This record gives sequence, structure tokens and C-alpha cells, in this order.
Amino acid sequence: MTARDAPQAVPFLEALKFWLKLGFVSFGGPAGQIAIMHTELVERRRWISERRFLHALNFCMVLPGPEAQQLATYIGWLMHRTAGGIVAGALFVLPSLLLMVLLAWVYMAYGQLTVVAGIFDGLKPAVIALVLHAAHRIGSRVLRNRWMWGIAVAAFLAIFVLRAPFPVIVLAAAAVGWVGARVRPQAFQPGGGHASAPHHYGQALIDDTTPTPAHARFSRRRLGIVLGTGIGIWCAGIGLLLGLYGLQGTLTQMAWFFTKAALMTFGGAYAVLPYVYQGAVEHYQWLSATQMVDGLALGETTPGPLIMVVAFVGFLGGWTHQVPGIHGPFLSGALAATIVTLFTFLPSFVFILAGGPIVESTHDRRDFTAPLAAITAAVVGVIVNLGLFFAAHVWWPQGIAGAIDLPAVALTLVAVIALIRFRVGVIPLLLACALVGLLLRMGGALGLG
Repeated sequence: MTARDAPQAVPFLEALKFWLKLGFVSFGGPAGQIAIMHTELVERRRWISERRFLHALNFCMVLPGPEAQQLATYIGWLMHRTAGGIVAGALFVLPSLLLMVLLAWVYMAYGQLTVVAGIFDGLKPAVIALVLHAAHRIGSRVLRNRWMWGIAVAAFLAIFVLRAPFPVIVLAAAAVGWVGARVRPQAFQPGGGHASAPHHYGQALIDDTTPTPAHARFSRRRLGIVLGTGIGIWCAGIGLLLGLYGLQGTLTQMAWFFTKAALMTFGGAYAVLPYVYQGAVEHYQWLSATQMVDGLALGETTPGPLIMVVAFVGFLGGWTHQVPGIHGPFLSGALAATIVTLFTFLPSFVFILAGGPIVESTHDRRDFTAPLAAITAAVVGVIVNLGLFFAAHVWWPQGIAGAIDLPAVALTLVAVIALIRFRVGVIPLLLACALVGLLLRMGGALGLG
């Protein structure tokens, strides 16, 4: 096969093996996971061209939910119909769910041990650095002009100062992008900030000019089937929980809350976390603010979508609010984590399987891509706000009026420099920060600090 030849059709089993492998190696949060898929699917395997890849990514960026998992679902669906999309999306999540349940159990059972506490002392500053690095990475690609910078700054002020709901910010940014594409079209070029211009790596199986396959063409009948199935699964799940535990049951409340989180929040994990914090910590009190930061640290160390921190939230909620009829806190927590994961990701599958045919008909349409680029710019401002939110809890553990944790501040700054200046990988960074935190904690326990 020459460099210009398109790859042969990919058997379903071969694709399944790839999606399973991806579920175990997709570290690095959304940016890292998208980079892995780009390297494997666009550059090396050439299953899809970069232009089609970026177009799908732009669609996923505007949807509520984890864009990397949705992108995997989209490509799996495009290649192997509905079964391919479900397999790709599910295998992107399942390894992370299993690991998160295991790590959450260790956290709750042994979190007070000096060794475990020390590791989290180091991971928390690393989390702040990773959030700020995410803002830097996305911002360096999408903030190409004053329009984009203005959108990012306005989004930051809206959420930081005015406490504006994120859906409102998204809609406002989309409106600006729609108008801006007509007033300053060159400032809202397609690409959503993930690449300045698509590269060509040789002919792909799904290339720029490859006709949309029959199953990916819009059909009202198919749309009705997808929406009906998704709503039916949701209703069956909610109905079962209502029958078993009632409206005020912990699992029922979790299912309803994370359904709202899945539908009402945009911009991926970094944007959804403030909403989850408000509900899970402040309203339902399933866990504390410190535990929320610890959960994000665990999410950064495991493969899969960063939004899998919701499984940690669910596990701790089930652990501390024992589910009736379930014996033992571990089983209660594991069941809650599974319920939370189901209701968080169900809408993502419905969005992709229902909206994919519409997206396939919008290639190169600026009236569709410009609002997405504006929304991506707004997400940068929201991510910066999230970084400051976590910094306030980590740097001032007793509140802003209390003493500042200087080692945590120093470790955060060093981690930011390591990520941006020296491009240190996520896993090496987390391991190094965990080791520093452990040494500091051990030194304090021995009276050396």
C-alpha cells in the first residue's frame, strides 16, 4: 500500500480491539485523548481524514458532555453504524469506571494514612496546573485575534463575577460567532481552534470527499427511533429507581441530578465541574470540597474521560449515604458510581447517534462552524475560572482568611512551568508531584517540617 492509497475497510472486530485499547491508554484529559485519537486514527491508521475529524470534533465541542468520548462514539458510528458507536463510546468509559471505583474505595478506606494523604498533597497542586495548562493549550490555538480574546475574557468575567450559568455563556458565545461570521468572517475560520489548517496524511478510509454512508444520512424515521430508544431507557431507569427508593432516595436524586448535569452543561469536564460542585457538595452534600478536588486528582491519573470524576462523586455519595437494601458501603458506593455513570453518559450517545447525520451534511458551512469556534473561545475563560476555583481550596485549605499553603503554591508553579515550558507528560508530572507531596507529609510526620 502506497502513501496515497486509502486503507482497506476495517473489520468490526479490529475496530473493537482498538477502542478497547484506547479505553486503557487514554490518559491526559480531553486534550491528551483527542491527541491520541488524532495520532492513531488520522495520522497512522488513516481511518478518517483530518478535516472530517476536526468537523466531528467541533460538533462534539458544542454538545453537553465529554467531547473526547463523544468523538470516539461519532467515529465508531460513522465506521460501523450504531453498534460501532455504542462499542466505541462504552469502551472509552468502562475501564475508567472500574479503576475509579477501586481508587475511590482505597481513598475512603485508607485515605487517612500518612502515605495516601501525602500523595494527595502532591496531586492537588498538579490538578491546578493541569487545569491552567488546558486553558493554555486550547487558548493558544483558538485565541487567534481580538474577537476570540474578547469572547474568552467576557466568558471569564461572566462566570467569575456575575456567576452566570454556563449554558447562558455558551448561547451568548454562539450568537456572537453567528454574527461575527457575517461581520468579520476571517476571524471565525472553521476548525474550532484545534488546528489552524488541516494537514494531509494520505488518502483516508473516510476522506474529505468520501460520500456519506447510507446509515449516516438524515432520516426522520431513524431520528425518531434513536430519540425514542434513548428516552425509553432513561424513563425505565428513573422509574425503577423511583419504585425501589422513592423520590428522595439517594440513587434517584443522583440519577436526576446527573441527567441535568449531562443536559445543561457544555464544554467538557472542566466546564461541568463547577456545576457538579454546586450540586454534589453544597446542595446534596454527598462529599466535601476537599474530596471533590481529590476526586479530580484521581480522574487525572486514570484513563478515560476526566468527567469520570462523577463516578467518584457517586461512590462517595453511596458510601456516606447508605443505599437501603445494599449490604456494606463498598457495594453501595459501587452501585451509586454505576448509576451516576449511566445517567451522565446516556445523553451523549443519544446526541451523537441522533445528531450525527445532521453534522455529516454541514461540511465547510461557516454558519455552523463559526459559532463552535466562538464557544471554544468562551470555554477558555471558563477553564481559567475553574483553575482559580481549585486554587482557592488548595492554596488556602482553611479558607481565604486562613494561612496560605506555600508548598502547595510553589508546587503548582513548578508544575505549570514543567507542563508549558518543558512539555512534561501528565503521568510523569503526577508521579513527581505525588512523590514530593509524600516526602513533605512524611517529613512533617517526623517533625522535620
